[in-house]
Amino acid sequence: MPTKITFIYDNPTDPEAFEAGYADSLTKAKALPGITKVETSKVWPKEDGSETPAYRSVDLYFADYDSASAAVATEEAGALFPSVFELATGGVRILFSDVEEG
Repeated sequence: MPTKITFIYDNPTDPEAFEAGYADSLTKAKALPGITKVETSKVWPKEDGSETPAYRSVDLYFADYDSASAAVATEEAGALFPSVFELATGGVRILFSDVEEG
């Protein structure tokens, strides 16, 4: 069953600094071995100006759980994860999920 690793970035303390480092972190994510698809999203601002429940998300798709698990144990992951945590000044949640296609 396809598997994805999702990074949900909460609202950063400095959105401009986040955006400045985001492209580099995304490049590192795309370098993980076994990726079949990458999907990124930026949360729409709320119309009333209040804070959104998250800021950005990144989904990294793999053929299966074993491929995803192997990818996070690589040298490329060793370069990726520090950049993820540096960007995540507002917090980050990382999920491994089975992809259920409708």
